[in-house]
Amino acid sequence: MNKECCKNKKTIRSDAEKKTINNRLNRIEGQIKGIKNMVAEDRYCNDILIQLSAIESSIKSLSMHILENHLYSCITDSIEKNDTEVIDELMSLFKRFNK
Repeated sequence: MNKECCKNKKTIRSDAEKKTINNRLNRIEGQIKGIKNMVAEDRYCNDILIQLSAIESSIKSLSMHILENHLYSCITDSIEKNDTEVIDELMSLFKRFNK
């Protein structure tokens, strides 16, 4: 991850990182389309709920991946520059994650 990541609140990601994130988003999108088909086919509620749970897990996993990269790049960079405002931003993120 590029240490110049968060100037003007923009994160510069490598092509490999973008590919990883996009692959995971495509998988989530496919799961959602699958659930739409299940609803259209009047599939059993339990089966749909199981798939929804799988999507939640996929989204949480992707969120943690992005958060981890954020911590090791943007947050680290800001703290090294004595920008302690980033701690408030981080606390806000943690509160949002714990809802």
